[in-house]
Amino acid sequence: MDYEAILPLLLSVLDDGKAVDVVVIDVRGRTSITDYMIVASGNSERHVAALAGHLVEKAKHAGLQPLGVEGLTGGEWVLVDFGDAIVHLMKPQVREFYQLEKFWRGDYAPAQVANA
Repeated sequence: MDYEAILPLLLSVLDDGKAVDVVVIDVRGRTSITDYMIVASGNSERHVAALAGHLVEKAKHAGLQPLGVEGLTGGEWVLVDFGDAIVHLMKPQVREFYQLEKFWRGDYAPAQVANA
């Protein structure tokens, strides 16, 4: 399954699960690990874990086997790797702290990187 099929599926599942502030970042040419990063928030640890579980279930039903799932037991930050797309699900506080969108878009100023 290529990204043209993966992204709509993953975004639909996140929308159905009421994920908050869903952002898709095209990282092709910046890293060899994936083509797209999807970053979304859940309102609580339970919501983050439920979103991840729902993603895995719906993806498997569509014939897409996740390569890995990390952080499911903690629920503050869950990463689901689908190869062409990696989904980061986080509580808002964790998302604000790590600011993955700024990192992958290149919005960090050198001073911010040095102080990180």
